[in-house]
Amino acid sequence: MSKVSRRRFLYTASATAAGAIALKGCTAGPNANQSPAASPQAGGAPAVNVGGGEGPETTTVRIGYIPIFESTPLIIAQEKGFFAKYGMTDVSVVKQAAWGALRDNLVIGSQGGGIDGAQFQMPMPYLIHEGKITTANQKIPMYVLLQTSTQGNGIAIAGKHAGKNIHLDLTRAKPYFDQLKAAGTPFTAAYTFPAVNQELWIRYWLAAGGIDPDEDVKLIAVPPPQTVANMKTGTMDGFSTGDPWPYRIVQENIGFMAALTAQMWPDHPEEYFGMRADWADQHPKATKALLKGIMEAQQWCDQPENRTEVIQILSGRQYFNLSEEILTPPMKGEYNLGDGQPAINDIKMGPLFWKDAKGSVSYPYKSHDTWFLTENIRWGMLPPETDVKALVDTVNREDIWKEAAKEAGIPDADIPTETTRGVERFFDGITFDANDPMAYLRSLKIKKVNV
Repeated sequence: MSKVSRRRFLYTASATAAGAIALKGCTAGPNANQSPAASPQAGGAPAVNVGGGEGPETTTVRIGYIPIFESTPLIIAQEKGFFAKYGMTDVSVVKQAAWGALRDNLVIGSQGGGIDGAQFQMPMPYLIHEGKITTANQKIPMYVLLQTSTQGNGIAIAGKHAGKNIHLDLTRAKPYFDQLKAAGTPFTAAYTFPAVNQELWIRYWLAAGGIDPDEDVKLIAVPPPQTVANMKTGTMDGFSTGDPWPYRIVQENIGFMAALTAQMWPDHPEEYFGMRADWADQHPKATKALLKGIMEAQQWCDQPENRTEVIQILSGRQYFNLSEEILTPPMKGEYNLGDGQPAINDIKMGPLFWKDAKGSVSYPYKSHDTWFLTENIRWGMLPPETDVKALVDTVNREDIWKEAAKEAGIPDADIPTETTRGVERFFDGITFDANDPMAYLRSLKIKKVNV
């Protein structure tokens, strides 16, 4: 299979109309176009040039986000004045109605009223770079610059399936899935955009339990804000998406959590910050200034004493528009999984933004990009002949991250010296070595690619 079907990949969830609304009305709030240092909410310092020589080539940029926890560093960098500190005084952090809208606005670019960069599920920037998910297969050169967070994702299940062993290990639940399929009512699971991490998480989870995601269940794409509503109406049995949406399933007695992705792959990469390559190439100093602001926000967010303020900011109408009561538990790593499973109360199991047990969260390891692309090959979303290494070396700009980190005075101990984090191990015992992705593919029992 040379590429994903266009119908599958051009899913936009009314992105054209919603995107137009986002472009005209959804900025980062009342202070979006003024320096956060001058904002009463910001608390930031006046702009300074930290290790960067002259100031940025431009102070203006538009970056998009989806209201889930993975966007937190972008929002905090704006609200706390970290962008302005490094000279980026005119940053607009623009809420996107759906992942399709985000993609479309990125293709348009800020010159056309869109955005220059954004928070991304992986490997979304690569698929845009290759023209796999754009109208008319238009290729938009992209750079992956920074990982925004780790963990903070989960798989929620409708309450009617309680007591059926639908937990982390699905091997005991496989007969139940087989019964649903035989009855003509296959288990219907949703993700928020095709072929990127939230679909890849649910596919991995199903396949690890012996359930073929292409044959034994029905998978559909649903924008994050619609997941809870669809679960209530019974149009789907489960979904994979970022916090705080899975948590609301338990909070509102709609269902339970089958698994956290932190259980599936501890300290796993979650979402990323990427930009159009043409913008970054034209504005190298501004690009690094943005990274410095995000890095400082990531460090600030990871301080436990700051999490309460993080929640207060995210809850605002211009951002998540959700009560602090909904945001607080998952942000602090508190999860009531439900269905007889033990509760989790560990901040290290929730979203982390700067460091996790394996080291840097912010650094964009090339090995992680390689895993996401290898999973695309596994499920027939990219052709098996894809030169993954060459693609990663083109799109992943960890060199820019390192330059920005050094200029910002990040200690050498916090700057990785390797582009791989080493061998990764998943909950089912499978391992992945970015130096030999074919060995990983051969080890998988359920896959669409022939190796």
